[in-house]
Amino acid sequence: YQGLAGRSTIEVLQLYSAHGQQQKLQGSSVVTQLCGTIKKKLKQDLKSLRSFALELSKDFHRQSKTYLYQVLTAVRGIQLQNEAMQMFQIKAFDLEQSLQEVTERYEKEKQKRRALHNSLVELRGNIRVHCRIRPLLPFDTDAGHSKSEDRQRNFSEKVAYAADDETVLMKCSRPGHASINKTFQFERVYNTLESQDIVFVDVAPLLTSLLDGYNVCIMAYGQTGSGKTYTMLGPQLEENFAYSLEDESELGIIPRATQEVFRLLSEKPPGSYWVEVSVVEVYNNEIFDLLAKDSYGKVFGVKRDVVTTREGKSDVPLLTHETVENASEFLNLVNKGLQLRVRHPTLVHAHSSRSHLVVTLTITTVISGDNFGTSWEEELLGQKNKDVSCTFPQKMRESRSSSSSRASSPTQLEATEKLKQIKTRLQLVDLAGSECVGMSGVTGAALRETSYINRSLSALADVLGAIAEQRPHVPYRNSKLTHLLQDSLGGDAKLLVMLCISPDQKYLTESMQTLGFGTRARQVQRGQVKKKNFPVLSKAK
Repeated sequence: YQGLAGRSTIEVLQLYSAHGQQQKLQGSSVVTQLCGTIKKKLKQDLKSLRSFALELSKDFHRQSKTYLYQVLTAVRGIQLQNEAMQMFQIKAFDLEQSLQEVTERYEKEKQKRRALHNSLVELRGNIRVHCRIRPLLPFDTDAGHSKSEDRQRNFSEKVAYAADDETVLMKCSRPGHASINKTFQFERVYNTLESQDIVFVDVAPLLTSLLDGYNVCIMAYGQTGSGKTYTMLGPQLEENFAYSLEDESELGIIPRATQEVFRLLSEKPPGSYWVEVSVVEVYNNEIFDLLAKDSYGKVFGVKRDVVTTREGKSDVPLLTHETVENASEFLNLVNKGLQLRVRHPTLVHAHSSRSHLVVTLTITTVISGDNFGTSWEEELLGQKNKDVSCTFPQKMRESRSSSSSRASSPTQLEATEKLKQIKTRLQLVDLAGSECVGMSGVTGAALRETSYINRSLSALADVLGAIAEQRPHVPYRNSKLTHLLQDSLGGDAKLLVMLCISPDQKYLTESMQTLGFGTRARQVQRGQVKKKNFPVLSKAK
């Protein structure tokens, strides 16, 4: 500004204008330089970006080829796996078919073998032995029972198994010793899941034999609390110990057998038969009639005795035989008798039966003496053609129902010379359980009961042993139980023993004793069971 002093305004304006043009020229030069620098930088960046994009594209192509190869390899692997799976499925299907065919052949062969075995049993007179393994039950660890800690610890340890439907596997172990597996073979073995229906399916054929003229005896054997009474009768009511008829699927052998017998009898002409029932218990080696009535008609147990008749058969004089028309009447009588059966709580079972129960169902069939050599069907047809009344046995039943003795019926029948009677008998036996005094914890009168129970079961084993060894003397009279069952044990009846065992470790000794008894019983050969003298198939009259 000092140079502008003393100058005119025009000169000053010219100077300002020149200075402004100079600054513009300088700014334009800076912008041009800056633009050049930026353009150069942009070209370098673009070149670098193009190079990076090219490398990225090459890398992408490389990786895509790698991934595509891996995908193709995986797809091929899946295809191979699918082909292998299809081959495996084809082979599995072929194996399943082969297994099914083999299983069917095995079942057929097993049925044939079983049929041949049953025929052999018939010829030899062997005792049929079945075994049922009950499931573990809550009362096994009842808090009210004073069990040791070792027993409590062993509760969940099962030692009895059904290896198959004919084999029992027992796992025997002792502290400090290796476990030993023992097997027992029987005609039929039921596992813990098999129902009452399945058990009865194998019993039912014996009832057909009953109507074919054979005596039949079915008895349950085992320790206290092993399920004998449940198998024979079914679940029992707590208030009176009678068995419940509400749930038919839970019914035992006795009610089912009765229903089946009356179903089979319903196919025969009315009036050609009648059915009687008796219920006795063997308590402390004494026989009690559980259907005997006092002067007021009240049922109470009366002591009876067993004798041997001139024919060598066992008989109970004055034993009450009630005539029944259907299964319901039969079951009501049995329930009345059960209410008198002796029971006592033990540490093993709260409702332990202290006596042997014997329920006998006797079928009396009436046939014409003149046609005794003809077939049953021809004889009945001849009776109808001759207008022979079939109501005679019915009248006989009515007259007999008022009498408690069996002795009067044969006399009445013998009065009619043209009629003959044939009796077949079904004995259903629920044996009292063998027990160890130390485990049951009984004292006093119950201890005396245990002694009698064990002695009678020992006598039963002695009888079977004597028969198996074909000794000249069989000690039937060592016990009232064996004396009462003399005919059935001695070969006059088809005999089935139903072994009942517990799978629990603490009952191993008792279960082994039961299985041993069954094994010995299975070896008994009594000779072919004799058939009652029913009419034979013949054309001659």
